[in-house]
Order: sequence, then structure tokens, then C-alpha cells
Amino acid sequence: MAWIVLVLSGMLEAGWALSLKASDGFTKLWPSVLFVVLLVASMGGLSWALKTLPVGVAYGVWVGIGAALTAVLAVVLFHETVSVLKIVSLVLIVAGVVGLNLSGGHA
Repeated sequence: MAWIVLVLSGMLEAGWALSLKASDGFTKLWPSVLFVVLLVASMGGLSWALKTLPVGVAYGVWVGIGAALTAVLAVVLFHETVSVLKIVSLVLIVAGVVGLNLSGGHA
């Protein structure tokens, strides 16, 4: 169960990062509110998962999921540029997340 919560929390990390961008420096109310809600939920899920998962593995997975998903969604939602280097880098992040998961960090 901790892994499920951790993955969902990593996905929420992408949500708060994208909301932060959409808030335009906290000048837009609803994206700013969404940022706070998603941030609290993401951190809460990470905190809960850390009760049973090792911090090095859990944090790496959380950040990796958030970073990769944020980068992909930024291309779709904010029309950020795509390059071969960006795609290769995202694949490496995902590989790192899988590697951390396989490293024995199971509760």
C-alpha cells in the first residue's frame, strides 16, 4: 500500500508543480489554491509512505515520478519544446525510478 500512495503522491507532485507555473507567481487565485492543496496532499502521501519505506528509495521515486510527469505534461499543457536530449533524459529518470524500486526498497 505504501508504494501505491508513494506513486500517487509523485503524480500529485507534478500537479502542484504545474499549478505553480499556472499561478503566474501566485497572481492567479485558483491555480495558487490548487498548488497549496496538491502540495499538502503530495507531501502528506510522501510522509505516510516514509513510515514503512526507506527514505532514500522513496524520495528518489517520488521526485523521479514528479519530475518525469511534470516534464511530459509541460510539453502538452504549456507547449514546451521537445528534443531528443529531453526524451532521453526522461527515459533515464524513469529507468532510475525503476532501478530504485528494484533495489530492494520494499517494505
